[in-house]
Amino acid sequence: MSVYGVDHYLEDRREFFRKAFLTLGFNGISGDYAEFGCYTGTTFGLAWEENGKAARHLAFLKYREGQNRFFWALDSFRGLPAPRSAADEHPAWTPGSLAMSLEEFHRVCASKAIPRSAYETVEGYYEDTLAGVPSSRRLPQDIALAYVDCDLHSSVETVLRFLLSRMKHGMILALDDYFVYSSAQVSGARRACVELFDANPDWRLIPYVQFAWGGMSFIVEGKRILPSGSGPHNAP
Repeated sequence: MSVYGVDHYLEDRREFFRKAFLTLGFNGISGDYAEFGCYTGTTFGLAWEENGKAARHLAFLKYREGQNRFFWALDSFRGLPAPRSAADEHPAWTPGSLAMSLEEFHRVCASKAIPRSAYETVEGYYEDTLAGVPSSRRLPQDIALAYVDCDLHSSVETVLRFLLSRMKHGMILALDDYFVYSSAQVSGARRACVELFDANPDWRLIPYVQFAWGGMSFIVEGKRILPSGSGPHNAP
């Protein structure tokens, strides 16, 4: 991960967030940051830092007012769930791994000077917090940037189905494990994107920035705004 003292994976993600928040801010895309899968809190901290830098950089824009972004951290805080189908299989994904307690996450946020009032946590497996009957708990509604890092196909699918009703033109969707294939399976994140967006009548995903070695991001584009979406850039 680290070569000659430089964590290139971390710096790649930092550069992605730098570009993403500048793009969202300049394009006037309001809404919150929602992170699905928050192990170590590193990515959450990077997003917080780069959002603040982008806000200061774009302060000259009058329409930047009102673009203050609330932050959401959604995670089981108990590690990965058990696989639900063959599509979840990968040698690196084992039940209970990548676990970080909610208390640990709050401590990391405090160490990064993220005010407790600036973010909300949603604790639990996504099949309990996001799927099925609408939850009574508070959940993100207006999202500008969704960062999905929950590894398993079933988890990514649940998150994307949750996001479908919250999609909007110009928002950014980032998938940390988009190119994380196994010898027997297509990447769970890519598979879920293809399944949900290939024939979606409202939205298409336009490739935006690849980050680290396995991550990919997309800008969400409304088909009603640009009905003709055929061509090399129309791909999930």
